[in-house]
Amino acid sequence: MRLSVILSLLIVSSLDVAQAQNAYVKLGQQALMDGDFKQAVRHLEKACVVDSTNANALWMLGYSYYHSENYKKAISTYCKVVEIKPTDCSAYYYRAMAKSYSARDVQATPADKEKFLLGAIVDLTKAITINPQDIKFYQNRGIFYREYGIFKLQKTSKFYDKNRGVNSLKASVADLEKVLGDNPDRKDISTQLDLSKQQLAIAAR
Repeated sequence: MRLSVILSLLIVSSLDVAQAQNAYVKLGQQALMDGDFKQAVRHLEKACVVDSTNANALWMLGYSYYHSENYKKAISTYCKVVEIKPTDCSAYYYRAMAKSYSARDVQATPADKEKFLLGAIVDLTKAITINPQDIKFYQNRGIFYREYGIFKLQKTSKFYDKNRGVNSLKASVADLEKVLGDNPDRKDISTQLDLSKQQLAIAAR
């Protein structure tokens, strides 16, 4: 078979693959826009089988997993996104949120809880490095710092560590104070800040 014929076949085959993926991506995007996240997952999983390097399809798949409460798959999918696009702060944000929900799972072991909470904090710190202007990164990191601080201050746990617990609560206060300083009318943030300050006061006794 002549080289020109082989090349033509390869081009046609590549176009067929691209068209198939494009169709799945469009169907997945439409389902996502309609709020049908389970249907979006079905289409976008097929799109990512066709091309596992499409960062946009992967991002939408991670988002659909997240809103379908499949946090384990959301985390693994956003890991793939940041491998392809390491400066995608929204991928770090949603991976952090998925980790925070995994930490709150009643079936999570204390070791898992620590891993997920620390992972969420690290992800939001990375997002802040990329885009320090987005206030929701500080807001959620402040909440996760408090949750981690409370976790480390449980005296009955083998994970008890007063210094780390207190430092985490101080970091929570600092993040939430920053958010409130930029948004003084946010009563929800004022409430969150009070909760962190109360926990810090209890820990200091």
